[in-house]
Amino acid sequence: MRLGLYGGTFDPVHFGHLLLAETCREVARLDEVWFIPTGTPPHKPGVEIAPAKSRREMLELAIAGLPQFQVSRLEIDRPGPHYTVDTLRLVREQRPEDELFLLIGKDSLFDLPTWRDPRAISELANIVAVNRTSRSWDKDFEDARFKQFGRPEPVNPYLFSADVEITGHPGLVFEVDFVTMPQMDISATDLRQRVAAERSIRFQTPRAVEQYIRAHRLYRTPVTAENAVPPKAAH
Repeated sequence: MRLGLYGGTFDPVHFGHLLLAETCREVARLDEVWFIPTGTPPHKPGVEIAPAKSRREMLELAIAGLPQFQVSRLEIDRPGPHYTVDTLRLVREQRPEDELFLLIGKDSLFDLPTWRDPRAISELANIVAVNRTSRSWDKDFEDARFKQFGRPEPVNPYLFSADVEITGHPGLVFEVDFVTMPQMDISATDLRQRVAAERSIRFQTPRAVEQYIRAHRLYRTPVTAENAVPPKAAH
């Protein structure tokens, strides 16, 4: 089985998250995609995020009826800090026959050399980097944000593979599947701000998630400079 792994706070999950997962499932020919919500990440202590239970339940509502998508409790059910390499090792133990694909955004790809044991990450899983912006991958190559080894291999119109070194991190070469997805200007930060301001979030997140947020009175605290950006996982 080709198994995609998509980690994040999902605070809250929205259509941008779902479109990324569906785009990767389709163009990378994945059999399943696991959404892996983080627990209480230690990256920015003191920053408020919704409880892990609420974020998990919203994910489950968002993907209800979609058997190719699953919600994993791998991180929320174990104490932190949670490092990607450790999560990948746990999945490998559980699914030794599966081919793993780590789904990350463009910004995370540039940060990947700073994560814990990036070589092991690239050995445990295929890296699938997703461009969610108007800036093309070609522009990143032109501006030397990557050093490319060999010729990129087009897989289909939405995906190509290449061995690259991230500029500023010599010696770390990653085999990356580069994916371009339709642009969707939705962010979890904006959704939280809209809820706090009592504005509509309809058509930005599934209706069931919208109703859950209202029923559980999530994100009612006005967003400030201190709590505007959710903490990231430890990586």
